[in-house]
Amino acid sequence: MEAFLISTGVVALAEIGDKTQLLAFILAAKFKKPVPIILGILAATLVNHGFAGALGEWITSLASPQVMRWILGGSFIAMALWILVPDQFDEGDAKLAKYGVFVTTLIAFFLAEMGDKTQIATIGLAAKYHNLIAVVAGTTFGMMIANVPAVIFGEKIANSIQPKIVHRIAAVIFFVLGVATLLGAGAGLGV
Repeated sequence: MEAFLISTGVVALAEIGDKTQLLAFILAAKFKKPVPIILGILAATLVNHGFAGALGEWITSLASPQVMRWILGGSFIAMALWILVPDQFDEGDAKLAKYGVFVTTLIAFFLAEMGDKTQIATIGLAAKYHNLIAVVAGTTFGMMIANVPAVIFGEKIANSIQPKIVHRIAAVIFFVLGVATLLGAGAGLGV
């Protein structure tokens, strides 16, 4: 349950103001069809985070628990710093309209998530918790918590959220996870 809750919270916070949330706003404004956009986000996130989670679990088989502890602790601290860097959105991510709303969203979100903060976080969380299903379910749920309201309520939300504050909170969470991992928290989990 801890893996699911941490994964959900960290990704939901990290996603506020992220380029994929901006993409959700743009797709919602362009197509005005929330259901296929939401389903496209869900499908793209499940595939992307499923791959990232599997990669995270595989990585743990390559190193001893002591080495993984240092890698994961350092990775979480690096994520804390990276989250503080604002994302740049590429308009090209939303220019696939000829394929329909669902497919456009699926492709755009999948590509936008490649190498994104939340994908990297999924790799680290899966490596830490050794619970692929809980981590992918949590990171996917976190993505949906952040992006579904963006699709449904669009500009009303965009004008009322201060992404800098939310990013700072997410950075603190990642930093605490990193320090706790370095200090041996989760040692009973094999990390």
